[in-house]
Amino acid sequence: MIMTDTIAQPQDESPTCICGALLADGQQFCRKCAARQRWIRRQNARLRADRRRGETRRPPRNPHRMSALGATR
Repeated sequence: MIMTDTIAQPQDESPTCICGALLADGQQFCRKCAARQRWIRRQNARLRADRRRGETRRPPRNPHRMSALGATR
């Protein structure tokens, strides 16, 4: 015999955010989660920009490394 305990949650008519905060009409995220979403979008854009090499816009067949150019550090 298997016993399962189920806890009935009261059905609340007001919408909630993914974090559990109550939302006003027309909101999808609470203020905290909306700020987190904005930060994630900006961080992804920064990381994507950092991965792009500025050297990719060089003319073809030209050296692209500092050591190949003859510059030393």
